[in-house]
Amino acid sequence: MATSVLLRPCRRYVRVMDIFCRNTSSSANPSQRPLNQTILSYLNSRFYDMENIINWSIRLKHWRLRKKNTHFTYTENLYGKYVAAVYFVLCQKGAARFQGQEEWFRANKKGKFSWDFINHKDVPVEAVDLSGSLLNYDGLENIVPLGELKYLNLSNCPNVDDFCLSRLHVFKDTLEELHLSGCPQVTERGLATLHHLENLKYLDVSRLPSVSNQPLIAILLEEILPRCQIEGMSFKIPLKLDS
Repeated sequence: MATSVLLRPCRRYVRVMDIFCRNTSSSANPSQRPLNQTILSYLNSRFYDMENIINWSIRLKHWRLRKKNTHFTYTENLYGKYVAAVYFVLCQKGAARFQGQEEWFRANKKGKFSWDFINHKDVPVEAVDLSGSLLNYDGLENIVPLGELKYLNLSNCPNVDDFCLSRLHVFKDTLEELHLSGCPQVTERGLATLHHLENLKYLDVSRLPSVSNQPLIAILLEEILPRCQIEGMSFKIPLKLDS
């Protein structure tokens, strides 16, 4: 579908040039007709070249996404689940904090980070910030082993969807703060799965364009998470003043 949308202007241009060449050839001199046909043939050949390039770029994009969300099995076997999780987060240009510490291990804008986190391989990870990353359902495999996780920020993640939220039930006994603002693929179906997070104290669900009837969903969230502060979604329906 993405390919057809991208190629639609190209196809339209070729059709226009085809009509132009036909109209021109009917009124032009016979010596000019081969030139028109040559131009049309050239455009057609370039069109298929462009189609191949776009298809290749889409496959490359999907390959990069899969690579970004690969499970770091080797690192986990070598250093343990905590180091493997932090390494994954830092590779996503995110940040993580170990239990009992104030310092965050964070990647800079160029993706560089300190390797000192390896020294904390036996310390549980209690906070993860993956905001703005390319995390998807497969990438969560690196995070779900963190049985002591209290803070999770998934704001502005374009690939976080309802299936991702359904997998957060593994943190039902520990997670206290969850940020989901700006996730375009999250819908009310995914939010309904958060009822497992019994210890959740703060939930940010602002700027979720795919959630319809937000006042009703706000009431639902307050019912399934009675001890949680809901941010970004209100059950109050704005009044419409008659003009």
